[in-house]
Amino acid sequence: MANNTFVLMHDSFVNRCQPLPAGSKLCILGAGFSGSRLASLASALEIPVISTRREPSPDSEHLAFDTATGQAPDRRQLEGITHLLNTIPPDRDGNDPVLKTLGDQIQQWPLRWVGYLSTTGVYGNTDGAWVCEDDPPEPTQNRSRRRLACEQEWQARGLPLQILRLPGIYGPGRSALAAVKAGTLQPVDKPGQMFCRIHVDDVAAACLHLMHRSAQGQHPEIVNVCDDEPAASVSVHRYAASLLNCELPQPKPFTEAEASMSAMARSFWADNRRVSNQRLRQDLGYELIYPTYRSGLAQCLEIETLTESRTPSSPA
Repeated sequence: MANNTFVLMHDSFVNRCQPLPAGSKLCILGAGFSGSRLASLASALEIPVISTRREPSPDSEHLAFDTATGQAPDRRQLEGITHLLNTIPPDRDGNDPVLKTLGDQIQQWPLRWVGYLSTTGVYGNTDGAWVCEDDPPEPTQNRSRRRLACEQEWQARGLPLQILRLPGIYGPGRSALAAVKAGTLQPVDKPGQMFCRIHVDDVAAACLHLMHRSAQGQHPEIVNVCDDEPAASVSVHRYAASLLNCELPQPKPFTEAEASMSAMARSFWADNRRVSNQRLRQDLGYELIYPTYRSGLAQCLEIETLTESRTPSSPA
């Protein structure tokens, strides 16, 4: 796998999840950060699973699927799929590349659940106010408009669809710890600005939880998958620094930092919202593994430290 930290999967994580019913077959289109974690969890639970990547390494079990070239797995490899998760992003025109490539096949599969990983960015800017699934989407960024267009493409297919709207995803090897360790981080302070996030383990476990809830008749079409505590970026970086026992540079006011930001960086600061997870937690009964960034970052550090201790040192 691309990230060695993903090889490490605690029994407590696996044991809190339940396998799918006999006869199930899970397909994950796009085994990136979140998709590969769900694939590993499914394998640990002995759920039959196939997953795809654009360019899988020769020693991986992923199938090749490149929507740009039309390269797709053989039809026989995709027979009998009952649960489908699509993590592949929209194309530049806002079209869903999976539906463009496999749409006709997907309609013929014996699907019980279809998950589409979208973004909470479709809610747009609320100046820090809370949003929930019942609020109308009002995306302000082009990338979020493309996601919303793909949501609507999937909704038009008449499939047992569930749209999972996610904020920033973090986990071992991909968190605030990396920037703090590198010593290159310049914290930015924008009073009142909040960001939401979710640990990659909760993305994987929530997907399985939603599959089970769907089978029991609880199947809301849209579910926000985020943790309990929206927080300022500088708060997260400060906590990461405290875990690493290091000092952070003095935060720079956003009004000063903005001038040197790229257009992409500025766009991430343009939307300010708090995203409610009440539907996921209270209505659907999912218990977060990492309810806040503090518990999540502590786990990231634990796994990263363990991974480093197992990595042979390079010869001098």
